[in-house]
Amino acid sequence: MAALPAYAPMLARPGRLPEPEGDYAYEMKWDGVRALGYVEGGTLRLVSRNGKDITAAYPELAGLADATGGHAAVLDGEIVAFDTRGRPSFEALQPRMHQRDPLKIRQLLRTTPVTYLLFDVLHVDAATMITTPYAERRRRLEDLVHAGPHWAVPPCYTGGGAHALADSRRLGLEGVVAKRLASPYRPGRRSPDWVKVKNVRTQEVVVGGWRPGEGRRADTVGALLVGVNDGGRLRYAGSVGTGFTDEALRRLGERLAPLRRDAPPFEGITHEEAKGCRWVDPVLVGEVQFAEWTGDGRLRHPSWRGLRDDKDPGEVVREDGQNT
Repeated sequence: MAALPAYAPMLARPGRLPEPEGDYAYEMKWDGVRALGYVEGGTLRLVSRNGKDITAAYPELAGLADATGGHAAVLDGEIVAFDTRGRPSFEALQPRMHQRDPLKIRQLLRTTPVTYLLFDVLHVDAATMITTPYAERRRRLEDLVHAGPHWAVPPCYTGGGAHALADSRRLGLEGVVAKRLASPYRPGRRSPDWVKVKNVRTQEVVVGGWRPGEGRRADTVGALLVGVNDGGRLRYAGSVGTGFTDEALRRLGERLAPLRRDAPPFEGITHEEAKGCRWVDPVLVGEVQFAEWTGDGRLRHPSWRGLRDDKDPGEVVREDGQNT
């Protein structure tokens, strides 16, 4: 059999619940890391949204290679870690996302195991499935994958988006993704056939600098300066000074140290906003939760959620049209 082809994940657009609701299925939006899983020759290879091989970071998922009934396959899903209340937690996943040391990974297996939540199948054996409607792909996925200790195919809703969104709020989840039942899989494209509807507003940002802290944080990051791409330019979007754990600050310090530069990478930052700041090359991507965008393009009340090594800086643009 020929080797499985490489795919890029299909992406959703932010928005509100689409109509007519009966044309869509609704999946929970999991707060984790997107990954394509290539099952072939009895092994599993995991590839992040930006094309990085992340297999080594999640050894507990290797058994998925034996859970497809001997079929080669390309699967799509989200790798998540759960908090003490049993809810997906991006903060809990942070140490797993960035770790590649085998000894430390073995230690994290005990304290922070992950689960691969699968929601699509792109290829089975020699046949691509990307032109097959979502409803048929979903049935094929449920028939193909046998649930295991660290992977599952969560149920989807077909009874209406409002009900699904209400359930996501009740469960403390990020929101839902509405998927048109008749839609194909469009690799690498952000399509209106998939709409992500969030209970809270989040935004990917590019880190371009930091402001030293005060008090007990005087020797570390007090606030990160962040931006989003706008017409090929990195535009300043504000500073983020809350939401950091001590471990997150330590990791940030390590990542920022070798990226120092003399001048700000942003457009649109004022002299007052830049006063006393340290600048870095804009190569790190993070995620924040926030209240709203201000009229001058700043994030209001942003709170840090974590770094996103699975995203490229050039992909980061302002996301509008989200439910709050």
